[in-house]
Amino acid sequence: MRYVRPNAILWTGGALLLLALVTWLFDILPFPGTRFPAWVIPLALGLSLSALGASLKFNEIQAAFGHRTARYWFNAVVGAALAVGIITVVSVLAIRHAYRWDLTENRRHSLSSQTIKILQSLPTDVTATAFFRTDQPGKRTAEELFRQYESYSGGKFKAKTVDPDREPGLARRYAVETYGTIVLETKTKSEKVLDAEEEKFTNGLLKVTRAGKRVVYVVKGHGEREVTRTDRPGLSEAKAAMERANYEVKDLLLARDGKVPDDAALVLVPGPKTDLFPPELDALDKYIARGGKALFTVDPFRGEGMKKYLAKYGITLGDDLVIEINPVGQLFGIGPQVPVVSQYDPHPITKEMGGLTTLFPLTRSVTPAKTPPKGVTLQPLAQTSDQSWGETDPLVLQKEQASRDPHEKRGPLPVAVVATIDATTPAGGKKDAKARLVVLGTSDLASNQYLGAAGNRDFFLNAVSWLAEEEDLIAIRPKDLRVAPVILTAAQEQVIRWLSLVILPGAAMLCGIAVILRRRKSS
Repeated sequence: MRYVRPNAILWTGGALLLLALVTWLFDILPFPGTRFPAWVIPLALGLSLSALGASLKFNEIQAAFGHRTARYWFNAVVGAALAVGIITVVSVLAIRHAYRWDLTENRRHSLSSQTIKILQSLPTDVTATAFFRTDQPGKRTAEELFRQYESYSGGKFKAKTVDPDREPGLARRYAVETYGTIVLETKTKSEKVLDAEEEKFTNGLLKVTRAGKRVVYVVKGHGEREVTRTDRPGLSEAKAAMERANYEVKDLLLARDGKVPDDAALVLVPGPKTDLFPPELDALDKYIARGGKALFTVDPFRGEGMKKYLAKYGITLGDDLVIEINPVGQLFGIGPQVPVVSQYDPHPITKEMGGLTTLFPLTRSVTPAKTPPKGVTLQPLAQTSDQSWGETDPLVLQKEQASRDPHEKRGPLPVAVVATIDATTPAGGKKDAKARLVVLGTSDLASNQYLGAAGNRDFFLNAVSWLAEEEDLIAIRPKDLRVAPVILTAAQEQVIRWLSLVILPGAAMLCGIAVILRRRKSS
């Protein structure tokens, strides 16, 4: 039998150990007929051969370690091997268990809770095909967004990027005319998204995964705020926000139509200036009796007819204007007639709003009855701080200052109430059908002027989603991608310039010179 050299055994063992490392890094499948990972066998053989080779050369190794140079090189090799091993293990763990920390001010690089809820409850598989040039700047942003969506979808969302210049046939098939277009597909629907932004992308998901659109009817005819007006008091922004969430918004003239249409997901009564006619109120009663959903916004010191109407459902509109002397309001540049609400009662509408403030401009108090009518369940949604009170003087709207009188109610005061009502004539014969009402003491909250302030948009859309019985849409919506530049003074710029260009490089150079001089002296 030919003699086997120890060096060959050591080299073979090292090669097997390297093979084990490669198979572990790339997750190579197990060998056929075995239950062990692919790296186990080469690892075991490599360790065995390395140990055998080392034992055969034990005397040579022991003699070599008697030399100072050998010990130095051994320590260097072991140290380098440990460093490489640590870096390799950390890299593999980072690849297999990815974690992200978003330290931006408004968490602009993290998905909103609404998007996460939608992804976790996708009813069907969704495929996204993004058409980007290879060198297009937005390509990496879209791919990073896709990775986040895939991580929360449980395998139901998959995405790929395609260069339309290299695959023109596919671009022609989807009628893609511009770079950056993203096509969302299910088995039955498709939708194009023109920007890789979370809000637009999530709204596209809703459109391809929801069956049809829910219709929101907006009552008009009594000086209400209009969804077609784009000025500050208008509701055009609220309409656009509902349409992005896959709702269809239509006007409703009850005085002419005489009833609420059967396809209504909910009815919005946005701050009427004059009282609704009795037939219109009867039409709303019939709608509520069959399990309808309605959102009322009623401004202070007006709408006596609406006050009597809501009282029969156990909701009391206060004859007041809520005033709040709160220093927090100064942060928003607002006065005492715009209470800053951060106290919410537990409810699906407000459960995601912890830590968010909402502005209730020119609001009256809205109080649930202590003893609700039969079949009615009442609950406050939002309350002002204990620094507020209900001002009963209507002239306060024309004054810049106000002071609390002894007879006026002190805060906290409820400014939003939700009611659940047993349906007496449920549509479709549904058992245990419930009507839902949300009443706000102000119509300004959803106006173009205030919808984008603080948490107003989330509060309004959460109320719409709850009324439409789409609780999975109740969450905090995607953020605006605000850029927060760092503005430095001239002195701060000088400090940074000297630190980065002179002080830190100079300190490193001095340390290096000191080490060299010290070694020369010791030698």
